[in-house]
Amino acid sequence: MNFIIVDLVLLVIFVAFVSIFLYKKRRNLGKEGALFLYRTKWGIKLINKIGTKYKKTLHSLSYVSIGLGYLLMVSMFYLIIQTVYLYLTSPLVQIIKAPPVAPLIPYFPKLFGLTSYFPPFYFVYFIVAVLIVATVHEFSHGIFARRYDIKIRSTGFAFFKYFPAVLGAFVEQDETDMKKTKKIPQMGVLSAGVFANTLTAIFFYIVLFIFFSLTFVASGVSYNYYAYAPVNVSEITSVNGIPLENPSYDKIIELTNEGGLNEITTSDESFLTTKEFLSEQEKNSGFVVLYYDSPAIKEEISPVIGKINGVTIKDIDVLREELEKYSPGDKIMITSLTDEQFVEKEITLGENPGKEGAAWLGIGFINSEGRGIAGKIIKIVPSYKKEYVYYEAKTDFYLFIKDLLWWIVLINILVALFNMLPVGFLDGGRFFYLTIWGLTKSENKARKSFAIATYFLLFLLILLMLKWIFSFF
Repeated sequence: MNFIIVDLVLLVIFVAFVSIFLYKKRRNLGKEGALFLYRTKWGIKLINKIGTKYKKTLHSLSYVSIGLGYLLMVSMFYLIIQTVYLYLTSPLVQIIKAPPVAPLIPYFPKLFGLTSYFPPFYFVYFIVAVLIVATVHEFSHGIFARRYDIKIRSTGFAFFKYFPAVLGAFVEQDETDMKKTKKIPQMGVLSAGVFANTLTAIFFYIVLFIFFSLTFVASGVSYNYYAYAPVNVSEITSVNGIPLENPSYDKIIELTNEGGLNEITTSDESFLTTKEFLSEQEKNSGFVVLYYDSPAIKEEISPVIGKINGVTIKDIDVLREELEKYSPGDKIMITSLTDEQFVEKEITLGENPGKEGAAWLGIGFINSEGRGIAGKIIKIVPSYKKEYVYYEAKTDFYLFIKDLLWWIVLINILVALFNMLPVGFLDGGRFFYLTIWGLTKSENKARKSFAIATYFLLFLLILLMLKWIFSFF
């Protein structure tokens, strides 16, 4: 909470500083749509030097950059289509009524199973990440432009006129020179920004990997569900002690209470559930998913277990080995994370319903890798931390740096993907246009294809917005 206050104060100070700066420089500001452009000559000498000195290297990298541009464009199309499908079909929309605007929205990580990959987001993270992302992106455009003798007119910063804290950088090239350049070099210049963002993301991920291994220690196991089982509605005999003669889903819902756990029994077993969890299963056909009557859920053990009888649980293997020392009915002291501090609690172990005589907490671990292309990308990249392990930073400052590094990586990736959309104001717009022109040898067909792609994306956006609107009814 203290850091949130500091972060908000820094936001106010930054907005005030930028507003004063823009007011003093108002005569030198250009206007373009919703943006104020502050043009300078900063960095042009460096851009010219690199762009003209390493022409052969940059020419070779252009083909790598163009190939990456196509990969990012296809990936973004696939990601958008999958997002639309999941958003239209997922029940999460009814729970999280967030408008579908951008990747950094509340429901996006949940739809793709990526919640654990997004740390808290503060203004300090945003401003540092954006400055890095925008600088490498625009300077890369400029360097590749100079490689192909395209003049750089200016560099500078762009500010959103309605909220000056939202800013970016730009490198303004001579559009006449750009249009005179052949198609492949143009595409190299256009894809150079996302190429730089991708390299930056890789670099900072390596830094994060090294930093995390030196400054964080394994301090517990993080489980992500209570043990559950599907139960036929027809086999349920009572709800909260009230017998059922002709069980039905509606009758079960009627007998459950809001808040807290409800006991549901069959002829030979007892289960627990909440009314909210049960209400989400209306479309199940003839069955409901219920939690086992296990120690973990009854004692409300938090999702992070740090110790069992004084033994630090560093991973799943240690947890399994420690539980194997005990029998059903044994009492143990569990140290779990509650309200940001570890608290001890005595519990009585149950018996594993799938293994007679085995001690049981009733917790489980679901693989958290994301679905679709997002999940495939994450699966390829080695994680900087072991799954299901809870880590603690040696100091709060290390935690701050770790989250900052991770946001720099994430925002670079998101910017690289977003910029390759075939939309007019993005790099992917003209990149797509030049591609179709080159393939068909017809500028008219390129214009039509570009219009079709734009309308298709607009159609998908309208679908998302309609779904969001109807989610309120």
